[in-house]
Amino acid sequence: MKTGRIVEWLKRENEAVKKGEPILVVEGEKTTFEIEAPATGVLRKILHPAGSEIEVLTVVAMIGEPDEPVPPDLEIVAPRREIPPPPLGIEKPGVAVVERAVEEETRASPLARKLAEEYGIDITTIKGTGPGGRIVKEDVLKVVEETGAAVPVAPLPEAVAPALKPPRITKTIPFSGTRKTIAERLSYSFHTAVPVTVTMEVNMEKLLDHHESIKAVSDVSLTALILKAVAKALESHVIFNSTLDGNEIKIFEDINIALAINTPDGLITPVIRNSNKKSVVEISNAIRELTEKAMQRKLSLEELLGGTFTVTNMGPYDVEIFAPIINPPQSAILGIGRIAKRAIIINDQIIVKPMATLSLVFDHRVTDGVPAAEFLREVKRLLEAPDLFLSSI
Repeated sequence: MKTGRIVEWLKRENEAVKKGEPILVVEGEKTTFEIEAPATGVLRKILHPAGSEIEVLTVVAMIGEPDEPVPPDLEIVAPRREIPPPPLGIEKPGVAVVERAVEEETRASPLARKLAEEYGIDITTIKGTGPGGRIVKEDVLKVVEETGAAVPVAPLPEAVAPALKPPRITKTIPFSGTRKTIAERLSYSFHTAVPVTVTMEVNMEKLLDHHESIKAVSDVSLTALILKAVAKALESHVIFNSTLDGNEIKIFEDINIALAINTPDGLITPVIRNSNKKSVVEISNAIRELTEKAMQRKLSLEELLGGTFTVTNMGPYDVEIFAPIINPPQSAILGIGRIAKRAIIINDQIIVKPMATLSLVFDHRVTDGVPAAEFLREVKRLLEAPDLFLSSI
């Protein structure tokens, strides 16, 4: 989390506050939460009003005694943040300047001059290869290729220009808050991990039958059964319950599965801690509670932190196969497609069974394709034989 937006101040200036009492609401990366007063006193000064987008660790208000004066120079109480210098050695490509004697008027062909002008290139910086050092068309085109100069675009005729106006905007949605955070995290994952996808079909018949029998005595979701199977498979394939930290692959001790939940504000991934040690009833209850909180924007920071592996289910939206993006800093994510009846061959006979496609996306820097296939095959084995991990609910 780098920034937060102040949604609402729960206290006004010169109003008494108590330590631990909520005084403002902040919209963070993926949830909205309250900030408590760090001390008892009076809210002497609000430094940033509601709606302000501020950096983490910025002082937002001052609490003091009722008659305590507010420092005239508020800068002295705000933490100063060093701005790192820009990275060195990165320069934009430019036209290479070749030192040479320049005549009062550079010798160049008319076509070369015209091209240089259209591409915005200083013709005096070009070394000619024509007779007597004369600059010719090929010299200009060579510089264009080397520098990546913009291609000249002819102006549109006045009669055509009005017809090519951009489409009218009906609504503008601020690119901030949860949506902005999702974009930043996905971009980070896409540019840092080396994602590889492997898929496998699973016969879900026995799992569906088991689900029906469980529902007779307990309200357990099918997603809870799938999460339990994945958590058990991670116990014997720990490389997928890990993170790449610099030059080290760190295996997590706990198996905390993050479940992707779609909300009006975007995708949220609350965490079900120690999923492998919980019963399916406990997992199902946790899913239900976290989903309700996510829809009401009441998830706590603790409920969003600490995930070691993510599961996302697009089956309810009729998606069969998809490649989800790894949730950083994790090293893998499992996508579940819809369950649909398909014809398969068993003992040389064509039989229709309820099938689903599992898509495992993993960071190839952490592991390879064969371990990924073995992990996916273990998940398949458990889902097709639920008695192996559902001895009790």
